[in-house]
Amino acid sequence: MGFLDSIEPGTKLDSYRIESPVARSGMASIFRAVDTRDGRIVALKIPHPDMEADPILFDRFQREAGIGEKLDHPNVMRVYGGEKRSRVYMVMEWCEGRLLRHILSEGRISQDRAIHITLAVLGALSYIHEQGVVHRDLKPENIMVDAQDHIKLIDFGIAGDSAARRLTYANFTATMGTADYISPEQIKGKRGDGRSDIYAMGVILYEMLTGKLPFRGSNPMEVMNDRLLNHPVPPTVQEPGISPQLQEVLYRALERDPRNRYGTARDFAHDLQHLEAVGVADRPELRDWQKRKSQRARRILYYSALALIPVVILLLMVLIAHHR
Repeated sequence: MGFLDSIEPGTKLDSYRIESPVARSGMASIFRAVDTRDGRIVALKIPHPDMEADPILFDRFQREAGIGEKLDHPNVMRVYGGEKRSRVYMVMEWCEGRLLRHILSEGRISQDRAIHITLAVLGALSYIHEQGVVHRDLKPENIMVDAQDHIKLIDFGIAGDSAARRLTYANFTATMGTADYISPEQIKGKRGDGRSDIYAMGVILYEMLTGKLPFRGSNPMEVMNDRLLNHPVPPTVQEPGISPQLQEVLYRALERDPRNRYGTARDFAHDLQHLEAVGVADRPELRDWQKRKSQRARRILYYSALALIPVVILLLMVLIAHHR
């Protein structure tokens, strides 16, 4: 029987007394605990034994801890380090509140509240980006909201750190971002930068305002494919109360090409705070969004092009022979 199987309320782990389990994932289990030295409530994230035996996943866990320990911002969950421990685990700030996902499950959010939450998340993103960190898995499941709508950005499990060894997309293809929020450049296998987080925040804001997602599909692959091939459903189609200026902000955050997207979280926040000054572009995607392309159509074109290759080669050979 492993350590995780033997954990019950009251179990001691170094200076921490475990009170209750909180969550369990494929990599680790999280417990509410008390620091017996000062009575502070904390969360302990303890990796599963099979994860410790996997060098890549274990490295990912340690990277998450290292990134968390260097971040110190009111809207980012703290990770505490600097002490000797009997085994590998993370000691994290205990965050009260609900996940944004739980709030969204109750329906769309008012415009003022959605903008308030977005600005708080953008403040956190601006800070971590300045520290050389990219979250890369921003989604409602990783945003904690308390009773006063203060937020905490959590779970840096696949974050990128410019100061650390590169974590390539190929290492974690199955977990690098979540289908509904992953940026187009990440889908294409690129590492992504702060603009990838901005894209994800654009999707989240769209979802808060409309109660729906901008792209659709019957499975994750179709959702990602829709994002690469098509324009999002205009926000005002989903929720007519959205102003043209707010819709423009969403489009700027959701630009397929990161070069056309907001360059920084600060730029995104500025426009949200000054909507009256946002110029509204004449966007073809507002008119053409119903013209949906599919991967099937792309495959037909691809294989048609392949079939034409022998014909082109034959014509070239005929032309060459003719000119001899």
